Amino acid sequence: MMLAQMSPAAAQGSAPGGNIEQNFSASLTAVPADPLTVTGAFYVPVYSSVSMAQGKLRADFSVTLSVHNTSETRPLVLKRLAYFDTSGKMVESYLKAPIALKPFATIEVFIGTNDVRGGTGANFVVDWAAAGEIAEPAVEALMVGGVGAGHYAFITQGRPIRPAGKN
Repeated sequence: MMLAQMSPAAAQGSAPGGNIEQNFSASLTAVPADPLTVTGAFYVPVYSSVSMAQGKLRADFSVTLSVHNTSETRPLVLKRLAYFDTSGKMVESYLKAPIALKPFATIEVFIGTNDVRGGTGANFVVDWAAAGEIAEPAVEALMVGGVGAGHYAFITQGRPIRPAGKN
């Protein structure tokens, strides 16, 4: 994990709303008709809230989950993109059906600072697949928030929970 202090100006900005298919239509392509023979899954720890000052203070953070297709030639199919809270209960599922990312394309999911449903131990699970050999996607989350005059940002990286393999 990396922690960095940001200026208030750097912490401001707008995030996409709505659904992935609309917001990232330029990043998407048709799901391959060929069988999806390679699959994997990532667990991504995120923090919509962090306890501070010996648990007497709670800092709330926005969360941006990014899924990057690291392949230069193959589409990456996302089969599940789900957000879970501290107790392991699913808070939200972001895909109604599988979607495919173009080579080198990225999609994001944004959780606003005021959405603390995930709590201090929130996480995402990303299930992916491809029609043939492909580099594993890069899956990361950026958290941004502030306490008083201080603004903070940190990232977490997804961890494979099901090794990439052939079906």
